[in-house]
Amino acid sequence: MTAASDGGAPTASPSALGPTRDRRGSPIPTFSMIATRFMELRRRRGLMITLVLVTIGFPTVFLAIRLLLHAVAPKTYGPAGGYDIYTAMSAGVLYTFGFIVAATLGCTAGSVDLAEGMFRHLVITGRSRLALYLARIPAGLAIIGSLVAIGFAIVCAVCVYAAPSKLSYNGVTVPAGLSQSGLQTWAADNAATVVCNFSYDGSIAGNVGCDNRPGQPPSVVTQGPTGQLVPASASQAKAAATQIAQQDYQQYKRQFRYPSNSLMIKTGLWLELEATVGFIVGLGLGSLLGQRTTAVILMIVLEVILTPIAVRSRIPHFINAQRGIVGVATGHLEPGQLPLAFGGGGRDYRLTESTTTAICVILAWLIGWTILGSWRMMTRDA
Repeated sequence: MTAASDGGAPTASPSALGPTRDRRGSPIPTFSMIATRFMELRRRRGLMITLVLVTIGFPTVFLAIRLLLHAVAPKTYGPAGGYDIYTAMSAGVLYTFGFIVAATLGCTAGSVDLAEGMFRHLVITGRSRLALYLARIPAGLAIIGSLVAIGFAIVCAVCVYAAPSKLSYNGVTVPAGLSQSGLQTWAADNAATVVCNFSYDGSIAGNVGCDNRPGQPPSVVTQGPTGQLVPASASQAKAAATQIAQQDYQQYKRQFRYPSNSLMIKTGLWLELEATVGFIVGLGLGSLLGQRTTAVILMIVLEVILTPIAVRSRIPHFINAQRGIVGVATGHLEPGQLPLAFGGGGRDYRLTESTTTAICVILAWLIGWTILGSWRMMTRDA
């Protein structure tokens, strides 16, 4: 330990913190530097409380209220978990808010030393500025990665263990996980239910339809010789139900009572990727601008305004520029069983691009903003 030249608290010498360069002479962040950055971020109570409330508190409160309502009035309020709740929380809440809170943490980590006047004290210790910058990456990712993982684990647990006992499709209780032939066989055995409740396009063979008059049970009817409705024969009803089931199978097979293990793993990795992108880009932007507020606003604009416009619109002569936005690239890597991020009404509006292109765009953003942020720290006046 060495005494500070200005009479303040003693500071650690560079040698006391371990080597700051590798065998080739390149600056490296030591474990002590990473731990110090981690503690500095963790001690910012206001920031940490906000991160916990958004990533863990909001999903927990929402699911707890649904559990309570279902326990009190199960006929009025559906189960707290299930596939629909899982997809809404994952693609709708954790995806967007995980990016925003990660970006907020990154912008804070990139600008906190300047904002608090500590940058000069870090520089005079003789430690590499590049190593000081790089130490922020694992420190920040350890925080935001853990919070996102905990929040997502809570969502998965509730959605699996509080899932509905039966699958509801078009308001009808249907066996889950049927093959196409299995769904057609079930539909033939429940012809009236399928014809009167399942959606279908075009006309059904034999002009079969549903007679669903009040006070009478639904029945399958067809048009008689004189134009009047007459009960359809058993073979006509089964043929119509089988045809409808064949049309609906692609939509039916995307319906589950609760998410599968493979889907939860893929979704968790996808959400962690989004949080990683948000933190590293925010870190670089915060370091580049030297202050947090503007950087956070720009990151929110990117996620809430620019990215939805880029993924939902096809602007002539700017398609390649749209593909270069990181949100478009991460959206391309979204697991196929999730509804598209930023809505879409069931229509796949994403730009046509390869997975390789999406990965290259993400890597370019991560590497590019790391270079910009570290360059600004290395060239900034102390």
